[in-house]
Amino acid sequence: MFDADFFRRWMTATAASVEREAERLTALDSPIGDADHGSNLQRGFRAVVETLEKEEPGTPGAVLTLAGRRLISTVGGASGPLYGTLLRRTGKALGDAAEVGGQDLAEALRTGVDAVRQLGGAAPGDKTMVDALVPAVDALGDSFAAARAAAEQGALATAPLQARKGRASYLGERSVGHQDPGATSSALLIAALAEVAGE
Repeated sequence: MFDADFFRRWMTATAASVEREAERLTALDSPIGDADHGSNLQRGFRAVVETLEKEEPGTPGAVLTLAGRRLISTVGGASGPLYGTLLRRTGKALGDAAEVGGQDLAEALRTGVDAVRQLGGAAPGDKTMVDALVPAVDALGDSFAAARAAAEQGALATAPLQARKGRASYLGERSVGHQDPGATSSALLIAALAEVAGE
């Protein structure tokens, strides 16, 4: 079972990972986006960590809902609303329980991913964060490690795709050959979850 502290540590681990990978995320974003994905997420997750330290929400759902709200209010571009929606909807799906099990988390995260798909209109294969998140959620029932591997594989598999959603879609065939930054940062989020779970 996982309590609020586990979810706070997940957000802190994600922030640390984004700090380490910010330059790579921005480099991936340069040819097919606004060259600000890394710096935007860096700012957003720093704000999340600061807010969680100040407010100390007491349930897993409250941690994710607060983190999502903070991302929406601090991150520009599309990634703030998309990541914010992912975490907020996952948090709301977890409800007010003081502790949640792995199956609860998997189901709640699927609700969050479905909300992201609805918001962005993206499906697997469109070269977006959905390409990492959908396989991760599908694998989460097996283990956190399986979810991390699926997310990383999903992110790598975006490179040969032509973007059909988001800023990169304006480039048409020129988007082929570039790994999607949103899928890459989504894989970092899932990897941080596996790390905190000890997998």
